[in-house]
Amino acid sequence: MTVTTPHPAATEVPKSSGTRLVDRVFRMRELAILLVFLVMIALTQAGNSEFLSEQGIKDLLLNATILVLVATGQSLVVLTRNVDLSVGSTLGISAFAAGLYLHGGGNPAVAILLAVLLGIGFGLLNGLLVSLGQVPALVVTLGTLYIIRGIDSIWVGSRQITAADLPGGFVDFGSGGLSAVPWLAMIAAVVLVGTAYYLKHFGSGRELYALGSNPEAARLAGIPVRKRILLAYTFCGALAGLAGALYLARFGNVDSGTGNGYELTVVSAVVVGGVVFTGGSGSVYGAALGALLLTSINSVLPALGVSSVWVLAINGVLLILAIAVDRIVALRVADALKKRNARHA
Repeated sequence: MTVTTPHPAATEVPKSSGTRLVDRVFRMRELAILLVFLVMIALTQAGNSEFLSEQGIKDLLLNATILVLVATGQSLVVLTRNVDLSVGSTLGISAFAAGLYLHGGGNPAVAILLAVLLGIGFGLLNGLLVSLGQVPALVVTLGTLYIIRGIDSIWVGSRQITAADLPGGFVDFGSGGLSAVPWLAMIAAVVLVGTAYYLKHFGSGRELYALGSNPEAARLAGIPVRKRILLAYTFCGALAGLAGALYLARFGNVDSGTGNGYELTVVSAVVVGGVVFTGGSGSVYGAALGALLLTSINSVLPALGVSSVWVLAINGVLLILAIAVDRIVALRVADALKKRNARHA
């Protein structure tokens, strides 16, 4: 009788000691971001006792919801050592498509589905060009950014969707919630937790980390590199489309300029949150914390009497610091691994 030794599942991607060390470092980074956020909120509350009122907390969560959603999708793309610069344009055109449908008397659930499908379409386009066309992601998504924005500008023109054009229930949903927790924040939390669970417990999710850490090694290990990149871009597009629909519900106002420049804020949130721009390390929880930190700055500065013109400057400083920390950590980890390997040898 022939005894066949079972092969390990192809989806099992073991982590090297170096990867585990990097993961531990960046988990500490996420805790540091959370601590900075809590200290910032505490100091603001001390200077303005109304800041953490029920409405204040609700506004903080509402302001972060859209960015958290898009940053979650962007994280998967960055994990594969790529980037999607078209998310702002996708958000804008999806929001207008949903608004135009609702203005014609459409169903809100169908409008949200329409926005998500539109986002999936643009995500597929980006993924195909990057994975099959072997074109650098920065070039591809910069091009699709302008293409989508151009289509949006031609389609929208000087038209504008306002809250008066939308069903009352849809607008109420965008601002409503359970006590201080908005419905939109609950949706973002479900998406965030579901994505984190997928990355941790599914083989295809773990393969995104392996792909970002070493694309060539991932290919030699049998990981379907192109499929995983396509998956990441499609998911990112879907969340950008969903974010467009929720943006419409939140603000009730969409025009041809909606989403302009948003992609830079999204990338900043992801990098500040500890997702390494060179791929292979980080978590969606860190990206969400980065989004929460960046959006909270917009609320904290006015509450402290500081001009909002400092917001962009502070965001830029945080981005540069995050990239510098990533570089320093990478060098320190590489040095530590060299010393460890030398001792074992």
